[in-house]
Amino acid sequence: MTTSVLTHRIRTASVALLAGVGLATGGSAIAADKGTVNLSYVEWASTVASTEVMKAVLEDAGYDVKTSSLTAAAMWQSVATGDTDAFLAGWLPVTHEDYYAKLKDDVVDVGVSLEGAKLGMVVPEYSDVDSIADMNDHVDSFDGKITGIDPGAGVMRLTGKTVEEYDLDYDLVSGSGATMTAALKTAIDNNEDIAVTGWTPHWMLARWDLKFLDDPKETYGGAEQIHTIARQGLKDDLPGAYAILENFEWSSDDMNAVMLMQEEGDDPSAAAEKWVDEHPDMVNEWIDG
Repeated sequence: MTTSVLTHRIRTASVALLAGVGLATGGSAIAADKGTVNLSYVEWASTVASTEVMKAVLEDAGYDVKTSSLTAAAMWQSVATGDTDAFLAGWLPVTHEDYYAKLKDDVVDVGVSLEGAKLGMVVPEYSDVDSIADMNDHVDSFDGKITGIDPGAGVMRLTGKTVEEYDLDYDLVSGSGATMTAALKTAIDNNEDIAVTGWTPHWMLARWDLKFLDDPKETYGGAEQIHTIARQGLKDDLPGAYAILENFEWSSDDMNAVMLMQEEGDDPSAAAEKWVDEHPDMVNEWIDG
């Protein structure tokens, strides 16, 4: 099928209108959706982008979609227990290896949605440091701290490991994705050194001139993949929705485009819907297989 995304939306709107007419006239109402899909996510820019895009796509396909913002650990647990249906933020094989090892028998790895993800320690390009191994020579310049995100994130666990393996004289400061990027902006505006927990895809790499520090001990691991993780039984309960989740695959450039729109002030849902409208061929492949 080559039905456009716009056609999907018109179809959904038309069914909803007919349902309303049926209720108003006492006739039989037509169901406007195929069921409800509950997506969990973490407040990371990359995960917000993918979740909002998938929400728009599933709604175009006729599903009602609810989203739940959780910590990384709670996100994995919610799918393992069946409290939510799926999430689009399984960073494997390294970042979420602990969660996956513990819960792999209770969840379904639906597949890879994005290749070539990466984690590491990030500094401004103008910094004199190029390797994590040299960070102790610049402790004062970086105020003896590495600015991180929420403590349950895999990148925080790996950064803690990095501090130990390299015997760094730094404190790892937890916060959130928003506080990390705010601190990064302030430092860059003042041409100051700052080290942050970084990953790609992320809009900050498109916004500012940054670099990943070399990691000779490979404490952050190599290239990562982002996987879609679902609850047991979703394929049987909602086969159409499961198929869309299984077909979902895009690039870092695609994700960065959505993140940049969101970061520049667009409502996350509106930015995702705009991107979906502008990429009908790709979206139709997800919907129609």
